[in-house]
Amino acid sequence: MASLPSLALSGSSIPKLDDYLRKISNNTLPFEKDPSSKHNSREPEIRSRTSSQPIDFKQALQLLKEGTEFNRTIYVPLLHQCIKSNCLSSAKAIHSHTIRTGCCSDPYVATAIVNAYTKCGSTNHAQQAFDEMSERNVITWTALINGYVRNSDPQNAVKMFIKMLESGWEPVSFTFWAVLNACCDLYNLKLGEQIHAYIIKSGVSSIVAMGGSLSNMYSKCGNLESAIKSFECSEFKDVVTWTAIISACADSGNPQLGLRMFIDMLHENIWPNRVTLSSVASLFCASQDLLLGSTKQYHAFCIKCGGESVFQVRNSLMYMYLKCGAIEDATRLIENMTSFNLVTINSLIAGLSKMMGSGKDDMDLYSIRVEALKVFKRLKRSFTKPDMFTFTSVLNVCTGLMALECGTQIHAQMVKSGVLSDIVSSTSLVNMYGKCGNIEDAMKAFSEMQARTVVSWTTMIAAYSQNGRYKEAIESFEEMLAAGVNPTLVSFIGVLSACSYACLVDKANYYFKLMKDHYGIEPDTGHYACMVDMFVRLGRITDAFEFIERENFEPNEIIWCILIAGCRSHGNTSLAFYAAERLLELKPKKIETYVLLLNMYKSADRWQDVSRVRMIIKEENIPYIRDRSWIAIKGKVKFFLASGRSHSENDDIFDLLEDLIEKAKGMGYEPYQARYASEGEEEKKETKLVRHHSEKLAVAFGLINVSYGEPIRVLKNISMCKDCHTLLKLFSVLTEREIIVRDSKRFHKFKEGVCSCGDFGVST
Repeated sequence: MASLPSLALSGSSIPKLDDYLRKISNNTLPFEKDPSSKHNSREPEIRSRTSSQPIDFKQALQLLKEGTEFNRTIYVPLLHQCIKSNCLSSAKAIHSHTIRTGCCSDPYVATAIVNAYTKCGSTNHAQQAFDEMSERNVITWTALINGYVRNSDPQNAVKMFIKMLESGWEPVSFTFWAVLNACCDLYNLKLGEQIHAYIIKSGVSSIVAMGGSLSNMYSKCGNLESAIKSFECSEFKDVVTWTAIISACADSGNPQLGLRMFIDMLHENIWPNRVTLSSVASLFCASQDLLLGSTKQYHAFCIKCGGESVFQVRNSLMYMYLKCGAIEDATRLIENMTSFNLVTINSLIAGLSKMMGSGKDDMDLYSIRVEALKVFKRLKRSFTKPDMFTFTSVLNVCTGLMALECGTQIHAQMVKSGVLSDIVSSTSLVNMYGKCGNIEDAMKAFSEMQARTVVSWTTMIAAYSQNGRYKEAIESFEEMLAAGVNPTLVSFIGVLSACSYACLVDKANYYFKLMKDHYGIEPDTGHYACMVDMFVRLGRITDAFEFIERENFEPNEIIWCILIAGCRSHGNTSLAFYAAERLLELKPKKIETYVLLLNMYKSADRWQDVSRVRMIIKEENIPYIRDRSWIAIKGKVKFFLASGRSHSENDDIFDLLEDLIEKAKGMGYEPYQARYASEGEEEKKETKLVRHHSEKLAVAFGLINVSYGEPIRVLKNISMCKDCHTLLKLFSVLTEREIIVRDSKRFHKFKEGVCSCGDFGVST
């Protein structure tokens, strides 16, 4: 990890952390408050000018209702009690009493009222009380500005700050702190720079709160260089300030610099707090050269500091381990805990769910998904109630495994837990049912949604399209427009995909034009691929090439593959060879692309091109992928290799498969002699492997173990070959079963001898 200033770096310019650790005492970490709490402690507190005897809050409210008059100083501690209990109604009662007694005209009391209203969540009442004040001071202005920031209304915070300046008031450090946070929320760099200039002019830029706030503002607005300059110019640097700049490095995607800053902080004898440790863990996660040794070294440092026992730090360490693929280390953090909360479990499941998109290979993805389900089961055994974040993450895992049975059980738990009112969770449910081939339950889940966003509509449109319900996909898109929901880039991919599968040229052209001209959405390769796919399905190869020239875009690997497959299907070899040369110029990284080219050149007896493609595969070090399939039954996931014989029901599987193949021959099936490139097999073995491809074995296993009448659902790591595609159509007739296969490119639903994909684009 030489490129990183990590804990394992060598060299004299950057000290090693392990050398520094030897100098650290064995004292545990004296944790401080979060930066937000630190800043809040600096907020101007309104205190009584005269001492008063303690009084019971409820008793005081009762006396107020009876009309008892108090010295004005009693109102401030009462208002603070309202803030502690977050009781807006009590704050209103006290405010009313001050109006009756005339004490509301006192700036000291009025400021306390404004402060109480904002911290009880009512900026409207705070603004009204502020407007009715006859006298104001800078503390009053600051209380209102800070209140707007606290209540996620940065626009009004900036508006009040400008009014304060126009009224002739000079801001104090706490005012600047509040308005800088407003700039962060607005991501307004220009305004932040103007306020920074005003801070320097006012002479408060050296205050520690300003250094952290300025660094935070610049980093959130994407200007790391200015964030570091603000930090370096700060006269005093405490753990909050250091943490702010380290977090800035993480937010700006510069983990190397962040780790250097962390080591510099340690050399300044500044102890990290829990926020610092979590931020440094995120720096490791953002690193492109993450090594397990460095993560373990940092974990040891957290233990020495006493931070591992803190949930926040432990969750960050879990994400760090997951980032470098150390699933066992991540799960061990939970297993070794004497107690854990839902946040910890959610962090692990969500982390595993996100890893599904970045696994090293298909087996790595498989193990990640299975581990995520194990964690969810562990959560249920602990009698901890899942929340909407848990359900959303685990539904994503079920979708990846096509584990419909597990997804249905989770749906039942969601109903019982009452989280279906959450739009994100219910949308995940629609997505799971759709991608598992259960379009009926997807429709039902969608119809039961209390509210729908554009993501919900888009998910339903995609589910219709994937399951061959093209008419419903288009109707759903039109319903979305009629409901006043503006479609997104992804929404148009869904409806164009439906038009492509249904070969509705006029409809596709209409939506393509609508997207550009009416909604101002520039097409990307996904939209272009749908249009090209549609022309190719119709055999209009020339129109597909003319569309590419007319739209003036550069086809990517997917589009060239669509053109090659279409040219081969419709016998246009000259254009197929032209597209192949353009495809090779892109230097594709997927082995399936090269398999397509190899098979094309083999079928044309162009053996010199076959050798050339094999040489490119070798030179580019393109890894071969073994043919694997998965099927989830009764909460367990089984996986199969081509011609694999590792299962206990091995004989039954092959006997059933051979029996079905023989019956298929009676229906006109002729075994293909196509050769499919697999991992290291010689060509003589490839034809034999086609007969027992992994999805055929998985389907046979499903036919044996899934109840009669229930669909068979299989997940495959590469695209289906033509032989398997033809056979599974016949199997659906012979067994009177619905067979669903989701491969690396398409969704296939076989029913009564027909596939939802329209028999287009399978490998040959």
